[in-house]
Amino acid sequence: MFERPSGGERAVLVRLGLGAPLDPEDIEEFTQLAVSAGAQPVATITGRRERPDPRFFVGSGKAEEIRLEADALQADLILVDHPLSPGQERNLEKLIGKRVLDRNGLILDIFAQRAASHEGKLEVELAQLKHIASRLVRGWTHLERQRGGGIGLRGPGETQLETDRRLLGQRVRVLTKRLEKIKRQRDTGRGARVSIPIPSVALVGYTNAGKSTLFRSLTGEQAYVADQLFATLDPTVRRLSLPGGTPVVVADTVGFIRDLPHELVAAFESTLTEAREANLLLHVIDASDPRRDEHIDEVDRVLGEIGAGEIPQIRVYNKIDRLEITPRVDEGPDGEPAAVWISAQHSAGLELLRRAVAQRLSRGVRRVRLRLPLSAGATRARLYAAGVVLGENSGEQAFELLVDLPDAELANLTRQAGVELVTDQPLS
Repeated sequence: MFERPSGGERAVLVRLGLGAPLDPEDIEEFTQLAVSAGAQPVATITGRRERPDPRFFVGSGKAEEIRLEADALQADLILVDHPLSPGQERNLEKLIGKRVLDRNGLILDIFAQRAASHEGKLEVELAQLKHIASRLVRGWTHLERQRGGGIGLRGPGETQLETDRRLLGQRVRVLTKRLEKIKRQRDTGRGARVSIPIPSVALVGYTNAGKSTLFRSLTGEQAYVADQLFATLDPTVRRLSLPGGTPVVVADTVGFIRDLPHELVAAFESTLTEAREANLLLHVIDASDPRRDEHIDEVDRVLGEIGAGEIPQIRVYNKIDRLEITPRVDEGPDGEPAAVWISAQHSAGLELLRRAVAQRLSRGVRRVRLRLPLSAGATRARLYAAGVVLGENSGEQAFELLVDLPDAELANLTRQAGVELVTDQPLS
């Protein structure tokens, strides 16, 4: 047994090709992950296997190679670009004598550094506790001590390991309850936002595609922008006026990445909910990336996983300044904007993007006459605040409003007690 080091940034990176040759781009992305976590890569060890080794994942010979390299370079940490089972992680640590962190643990560490909101921090802690729960085994020497002997301590007692598991379980329950409470509060706020019929647009995309730069360019907000993976974790929501004065709510969301584990997707419920409940997705793509098609597929896979696969989207090909491409709009078979080529950093093509968003959101919008009971004054005020009211006739029994609303929002409103769709004809 060994005592785990409490820190250390010198890292040996390990990446295997399982059943296929190694892709240099995957190695580069993993290096970026390590650097984003604050590690200093001192060596990269690669190899190829048809299938993972049950004991060490990398095989006994490769594990010994890692040990020798880590000792020679005085590394503190071994980072493995694969998810490891608890047993594989323990066996590697015991053999190498260094701390071993797999891909999931590394991403969680980055999440812990990036989360800024209270909810985000709670989500990260909960995901970390669930990740280490299965790893609470005899990898620490203090866990072998028995609290069952001595005066006042005789009897069944409990091992330190059992104590740690019990305390961890208690903390998981506390965090789960806190997050459920925050979720209820957020849903209440979102419900109020939905009752204000303002369309919502969510920026999604592979990490480092330029989403936050685009968000800042569109909204004028000083969103955090950095050339690093997972620079944005917490959702940022701002209001924006499109051409014609149409108001929309724009949300920046967490970036996706190759093999983003399901449990990590589930951890960031707050930011991904903005994507799942949007009226339109702006799928931001690094146009200069040679692997952009793979990244598009990965983002679409995660969107499908979170229930956002059917939401309409516009592909936004960003960073065209690196390709010397002129901003343009590509139309789909239905004649609607399907893709916009822009440079968010240089604000090139942003007006084309705004018009494309306005055009896509205008699909299905009807000009109708609504009758609201006098008791629905709050709904009337929200419709005015949203800028969708074109005219009004007020009587002793009800308000009659001429409004421009999407069909989905009309359906939501007419489900409210006393709200009635009178006719599709304008007010006289």
